[in-house]
Amino acid sequence: MLERVQRAGAYADLLLNAQLGRSSLPAADRAFATDLVNGTLRWRGRLDFLIARVLDRDLEKLEPLVANALRLGAYQIACSERVPDRAAVDQTVRCVRAAGAERATGLVNAVLRRLAAEHRSIALPALEADPLGHLVHALSLPAWLADRWLARFGAEEAAALARACNQIPPLTVRANRLRTDRDRLLEELRERFPGAVPCRHARDGLVLGRRGNPALDPAFLDGRFSVQDEASQLVTALLDPQPGERVLDACAAPGGKTGALGERVGERGQVMALDRNSARLDLVRRQVRRLGLRGVHCLERDATRPLADLARPRAFDRVLVDAPCSGLGTLRRNPDARWRLTPGDPARLAEAQLAILRQAASVLRPGGVLVYSTCSLLREENEDVVRTLLEQAPALRRAAAAEAPPEVRPLVGEDGWLRCLPHVHDTDGFLAVRLVRHP
Repeated sequence: MLERVQRAGAYADLLLNAQLGRSSLPAADRAFATDLVNGTLRWRGRLDFLIARVLDRDLEKLEPLVANALRLGAYQIACSERVPDRAAVDQTVRCVRAAGAERATGLVNAVLRRLAAEHRSIALPALEADPLGHLVHALSLPAWLADRWLARFGAEEAAALARACNQIPPLTVRANRLRTDRDRLLEELRERFPGAVPCRHARDGLVLGRRGNPALDPAFLDGRFSVQDEASQLVTALLDPQPGERVLDACAAPGGKTGALGERVGERGQVMALDRNSARLDLVRRQVRRLGLRGVHCLERDATRPLADLARPRAFDRVLVDAPCSGLGTLRRNPDARWRLTPGDPARLAEAQLAILRQAASVLRPGGVLVYSTCSLLREENEDVVRTLLEQAPALRRAAAAEAPPEVRPLVGEDGWLRCLPHVHDTDGFLAVRLVRHP
């Protein structure tokens, strides 16, 4: 899996689901395999720095299988306390041999044995003396992203953000208000998740801890809750759809926010859920069926293209544009994203984000509300996109902080932007803003 992520740009979460779905490993070993993959990806920057100190050649010039085997062994030695050093070395050598790379077993054995003996004495770059080096080599960010976070947040906050992105995220769920409420769900789930507590801000949200699989819970299978980060829940709260309203979800897959919209508008309301990818739209349909949402309709459409036909017989009361983005606010859940993206990706994505916003705004009724959100923390995917839109669309204005619904108002800045940050709120990193069409 590590090799496929590096060589082919595969998504680690999809690979894990596919491989473990076909595996007969017991639950404890499945969890261990998941930790090995995600942990090695999460700490790859630090692992490469440590390996380079005990390797007599360029790590990047090794074949991917050998390089990733070294990272896998180094993760167990330097970043995990679950495996004794001797076992980490031995099992990594066995893996390399089993994969058909007998020629590399001597190298892997020698490098990992030396790393086990020396890694504690290898000094990582200090934040005070070398902020960029600290973020890259100690906190495992690609250099281009570290540079942008330093420019936006400053050294101390960028380091705090990077540290938070290397932690295991909480398991957060949203009660389906059409079938239960948060208090009843909390009482039920505490039997299986004893540490469950209400979210700090999201009114339907619960935090279940950091271990387990809520998607196997009977209440999930019965449609009484969905797995959704608190920040993602607050994006829907910022839009604040009301019962009976007509809502457009312009970029619906995989369906977490679509489900929340359907629950809020109820059976008298309507949610039109769009996605241009038919396979991903099937994920939305699956969510809708599980939650029992009759008012949600899925349609395969590219939201960068005209949507005027959807505004008949009437335009939408509210529109959500949860735009395709770099996803750099979700590194806790998707550690491979930092290595898959390139420096030019945010600017390329911003062009599509602006195109979607233009089309979405065109089908919003006078007085209606549009929320734009991304799980990116970069300015070029957020404030810059919205500023350009407002320059081109004088019929829209950015809502003031005082106009934000009470549920989210504590997190909305004076500029009207909702900002959820991993190191501050223990959520995914999300930015969102509420736009209003002039009557």
